[in-house]
Amino acid sequence: MSFVRFPILAFLLLALAGGTFAADASPEETLRSLVGRQKDLLAAAAKKQSQIELEDLRQPIQRLCFEYEDFLRRNPSLATGYVSYAMLLDSPIIDERKRATALLLKANRIDPELPLVKNQLGNHVAEQGKPLEALNYFLAAVRLAPKEPLYHYQLGTLLAEARDDFLKSGEWTRPQIDAAMQRAFLEASAFSANDWRFAYRYGLSFYDVETPDWDTALAFWTQFEGTLKPGVERQTCRIHRAKILLTQGEVAEAKELLGTVTEPALAKQKAKLEGELAASPK
Repeated sequence: MSFVRFPILAFLLLALAGGTFAADASPEETLRSLVGRQKDLLAAAAKKQSQIELEDLRQPIQRLCFEYEDFLRRNPSLATGYVSYAMLLDSPIIDERKRATALLLKANRIDPELPLVKNQLGNHVAEQGKPLEALNYFLAAVRLAPKEPLYHYQLGTLLAEARDDFLKSGEWTRPQIDAAMQRAFLEASAFSANDWRFAYRYGLSFYDVETPDWDTALAFWTQFEGTLKPGVERQTCRIHRAKILLTQGEVAEAKELLGTVTEPALAKQKAKLEGELAASPK
């Protein structure tokens, strides 16, 4: 989906100088109201199919931004206010990363114990090409919320995608990076029993390491298959199992397993692997 960026014009904030919130509402109540409207607007934006369709959301989103500005002017020490506004600016429909970063940094100064802030700052810094700095933010998020799978996943993704940067720093070896990356994905999987995507990424991590433990990988894909729905999901696991069996030289077993893959959606992957099996020594 393509999104438009709504510019935030500072002079328009004067229209809200008198305030728009109920006089008897507490800051926390007002913030909950703002966040509720934010969720509703972003949900509505996600359903739009074009920039033209998004046009009717321009005014309510701008007004929400103005009210956030007014709220923060009235409550300059409420860290969660900066975080909520930053998340709005961070959304694809606005995508004002620079301003969002400034708000997150301010929230971090007010309350350095917010894992969401650490995670978002890690994202921003990583996108700026500073993976070693991002690592510190992601590690802090994991420390503050050790059972949140997303933070472990973010850490693993950073280590996988910025491996060369960590190696160039001289502070990491390849085995250290591989071990930390797989551990992070495994932790994400362990703390997200109801979300198969984290477990799937852990399974893929065996292809990312320099010296894979194929026996452990094979055991994982076999166990993981049993947790999934019949059809494409389970047969995808069989594709991976067959790849590993081929790597281990178990050609006959790999062929037999690949023969159980019948889903049309996996035809290309199956054909490619069949070619590799045909070319492998008997």
